[in-house]
Amino acid sequence: MADFYQNGIITTLHNINRRPLSELEADLCRFSKQRPLGLVLPSLYSELETKALPNIVKHLQKVPYLSQVIIGLDRANLDEYQKALAFFSQLPQQPKVLWNDGPRLKALDRELKQRGLAPEQLGKGRNVWYCFGYALATQKVQALALHDCDILTYDRELLARLIYPVAHPSFQYKFCKGYYARAANGSLNGRVSRLLVTPLIRALKKIVPDSEYLEYLDSYRYPLAGEFSFRLDVLSDLRIPSDWGLEIGVLAEMKRNYASNRLCQVDICDVYDHKHQDLSIDDEQTGLSRMSIDISKALFRKLATQGTVFNDGVLRSLKATYYRMALDFIESYRNDALINGLNLDIHKEEAAVELFAQNIIKAGNHFLNHSMETPFIPSWDRVVAAMPDVFERLVAAVEQDMQDYSCPIKRAV
Repeated sequence: MADFYQNGIITTLHNINRRPLSELEADLCRFSKQRPLGLVLPSLYSELETKALPNIVKHLQKVPYLSQVIIGLDRANLDEYQKALAFFSQLPQQPKVLWNDGPRLKALDRELKQRGLAPEQLGKGRNVWYCFGYALATQKVQALALHDCDILTYDRELLARLIYPVAHPSFQYKFCKGYYARAANGSLNGRVSRLLVTPLIRALKKIVPDSEYLEYLDSYRYPLAGEFSFRLDVLSDLRIPSDWGLEIGVLAEMKRNYASNRLCQVDICDVYDHKHQDLSIDDEQTGLSRMSIDISKALFRKLATQGTVFNDGVLRSLKATYYRMALDFIESYRNDALINGLNLDIHKEEAAVELFAQNIIKAGNHFLNHSMETPFIPSWDRVVAAMPDVFERLVAAVEQDMQDYSCPIKRAV
C-alpha cells in the first residue's frame, strides 16, 4: 500500500486504498458534463504492429468519459496512414488522426518553418506540439491527458487516475504528472531517471544552493514519465523542446507559468513497462546516450535563464559531484531491488553512470558553444499572432486527409 507522505513543493496524490475503477469512471463521467475531457496519443506507425498499442486501444474502447481522442501519427506513408485510420476507427470516441508525414500537414509545416515558427527537428516533441495545436483549434475539450503508445502494461485505470486531478471541478490543478515504479520482469528499470536526473538535480543543488526551481524538480517522483494531464488553456502559452528534453521542458514551463499549488503528481499504476532504449555507449545520437545529453542541456538552459553562470570549471565540478552521488545511489537501488526480489546488475549500472557523467560534460560544452540556439518550439499564442488562420488550416488539413483516405477505394486517386 502506498504511503501518504507529502514531500517537496507540489502536491502528491497517492493510491492509498485502491479505489475501484468503476467509481473513478463514474466520477469522471459526471465531471465531463461540466468539463469535457480528451486524450492525446503521440504514435509512430511502427507501434501499431507491437503488442502494446492494440492492447491500449482495446482498453480505450471501454472508456466512457472522453469527448475527443487525438492521435499524432509519425513515420507513415499513405498505405500506412490508411491502415492507421482503420486501426483507430475501433475507438468509439471518433478519433482524429494527424498524418504528420502527409502532403497537407507537411505543406503547413513548411510555411511555418519559413516564418521561423515550426519545430526544428522531428520527434515526439513536434508530434505532441501539433496535437496540442489541434486540441486548441477544435476547443472540444477543457482538459486532456497525454500518454505514450508503447506501454506494455496498460490498463485504463492509468488514464482515469491521470486525468482525474485536472477533471475534478473543485480541484484547482492546471497540470498533473503521472508517476509509478519502473519495475517489470524481475528488474528495476528507469535508468535515466534514477541514475541521471535525480543525482544530477541533487548535484546542481550543491552548486546552485537555494534554487526553488531545483527543489521543484526534485519534488517529482518520476520526472521523466511521459504521462501528463492539463487544463486546455495551459497549452496556449506552452513552449516545449522538440528533443528528448520534452518532459523536463514541460515541467520547467509549468513552473514558469503557475504557482506550485496549481501543480500536482499522481500515482497512476502499480506496474509499468514500455519499450526500452539501448544505452548506446558508442553512439551519442541515439538511445539513452542522446537522451541524457538532451535532458542535461534542458536543465542547463533553464538554470541559465535564472542567472546561473556555467563555465568549464563549473562543469568539471558538476561532473565530479554528480558522479559521486550517482555511485552512492546505485548502492541504495541495489538494496531496494534485493528486498523486493528484483535484479540489478551493478556493472551495467556503473557503466551507465560513467556514460552519463561524460555526457554531462558534452551537454555543457554544447550549451556553452551554442549560445544563440533556440531549442524551444514557439507557443501556439505566438503562432496564431503571426498566422491568424493557422488553426482553421490545421483542422481543415486533418479533416480532408481523413475524408480522402478513410475509404480504401480512394487509394488510387
